[in-house]
Amino acid sequence: MRTTRDAATVTSSPPVTGKPRHYRSGIRPRRVVGVVGLAAVAAAVTGTVVTLEQGGARSSPALCTVTSPTSTYTLVPDQAANAATIGAVAGQLGLPDHAVTVALATAMQESKLRNVNYGDRDSIGLFQQRPSQGWGTADQIIQPSYAAAAFYGALAKIPGWETLDVAVAAQRVQRSADGTAYTRWEDEARALAVALTGQQPAKLACSGGDVTYHRSAAAVAAEVGTALGPTALSAGVPAVTAWKTATYLVANAYADGVTSVSYGGQTWTAKRGTWRADPGPVAVANTQVTFTVATPPSPAGAAGR
Repeated sequence: MRTTRDAATVTSSPPVTGKPRHYRSGIRPRRVVGVVGLAAVAAAVTGTVVTLEQGGARSSPALCTVTSPTSTYTLVPDQAANAATIGAVAGQLGLPDHAVTVALATAMQESKLRNVNYGDRDSIGLFQQRPSQGWGTADQIIQPSYAAAAFYGALAKIPGWETLDVAVAAQRVQRSADGTAYTRWEDEARALAVALTGQQPAKLACSGGDVTYHRSAAAVAAEVGTALGPTALSAGVPAVTAWKTATYLVANAYADGVTSVSYGGQTWTAKRGTWRADPGPVAVANTQVTFTVATPPSPAGAAGR
């Protein structure tokens, strides 16, 4: 159930950085919860798989997963990309990881992390923000980076938000009809925040579907620099920064045509869909995030020449 904000006010226009993720219209999202395998149930293992996706057929066969000690959470690529934007904007604003968890839990409840162009009354976007309530224009709110910055701007005005429970902080920003609804997403939001902020390595992976060319490696690097800072792809950055960069690239792999990402002796490939130690007798402990993109299509008529 989507919640409603009635009186939140944003007094300044947050900067919009990074490329906008286009919104999708259509069937309203829903959440599906399941347990992996009857054998796992019989063995009473605690790990569950939670799928956060739109109702009906998926728009892509690709899936992204993030793991915690007890669960595996599954998203489709545009949800992962939107989550990565929410994490990146927090970094731009110098906010702690708790802010990312609060924002992700809010967006999971409000839109299932889909950048939708519909909602209650005039609510739209990841956080279902309302132009009529001072969140910005519809064109601004539908840009995930703007919407995230607007959310964080409102969060930062709440006294002591840094120590509030996730659901309490989310409710004080959103002023929704049912503030308890955010609680259900707290564990998933925290697991995703840990991955996106680089606190734990190689926790997000995407697989399935075809990764096709979208832009050059230089263009992708420029996008990463805009979203995460000019040194994000530099050698010798702290490991937490590098893993944040590597995770951002994987989360956006299908949108940007990224086919592989490497850091710290581990490599993710779109073909394999998992992180693994680099091949060789001794894994290369690389100190710089590197990536590759899909090969551009041949010019029309070039085949056979």
